Amino acid sequence: MTPEFIIEFAKEAIMMTLMISMPMLMLGLIVGLIVSVFQAVTSIQEMTLSFVPKIIAVFAGLLFFAPWMLETFTEYTRRIIENIPLYIK
Repeated sequence: MTPEFIIEFAKEAIMMTLMISMPMLMLGLIVGLIVSVFQAVTSIQEMTLSFVPKIIAVFAGLLFFAPWMLETFTEYTRRIIENIPLYIK
């Protein structure tokens, strides 16, 4: 294994992690911004108001995106396992 191979392998793993986590992160960000604007407009400073909607949005997004996330991760894992003989040369 060459250093270039290891760097490319790590880069691909990091990109896969970002791609799979991005929908949940974006939902949390969008709901957090909406709740923050709502709190600023109404002067409500309740701490639970910022966490509960984000948790609900992330869980709803997880239910919606779970099949895609599982399929993407399974394909990535399958490809890695199939290429193990190429990796050990």
